[in-house]
Amino acid sequence: MQLSSEMIDLVLRFTFNAAIAYIIIKGIYYRDFKNNDFIFSYFMFNTLIFFFAYILGGIDINMGFAFGLFAVFAMLRYRTNPIPIKEMTYLFIVITVGVINALSGNMISLGALLFTNFSIVLLTFILENYWQNNLLINRTIDYENIENIKPENHEKLLADLEERTGIDIIYYDIQNINFLRDTVKVKIYTKK
Repeated sequence: MQLSSEMIDLVLRFTFNAAIAYIIIKGIYYRDFKNNDFIFSYFMFNTLIFFFAYILGGIDINMGFAFGLFAVFAMLRYRTNPIPIKEMTYLFIVITVGVINALSGNMISLGALLFTNFSIVLLTFILENYWQNNLLINRTIDYENIENIKPENHEKLLADLEERTGIDIIYYDIQNINFLRDTVKVKIYTKK
């Protein structure tokens, strides 16, 4: 049995796509989060979108049909349990990689395809490992020593929050004061 050029193209593109998805999912996402809940979904979404886009990429479809398909995906999104924004971003990344690698066709050079995939992987890596690590994390704390929220006691408030949490606090923001319960919500900002 001899493979057609179309079949060879499909296998090569899928192999390339799977390698890029693997780098993004296992090399970048999983290394930092160790969250197995989404690994299966990311690989399957990437694979399904790749084959979906590859097969339908060769067929002339009208714009209404294309918008209908995206509407189905949107309905699925709103009918499922919400997932955190970071996981949703990775989902869109693997979907986009699948579409790009499936629909690039002969009109896009191999160099342009490699550069596009490399750029997506590199940007994901840089944002995840360098820029993201320099961001501050915020947490909201219910605080009961309401006397420390007075402007003249802010140093005491900071020292008390750092001692109780064991975290170096960069800065804090007093959110809501409840005089009935003598509590205050304080948002603290820390490094990772």
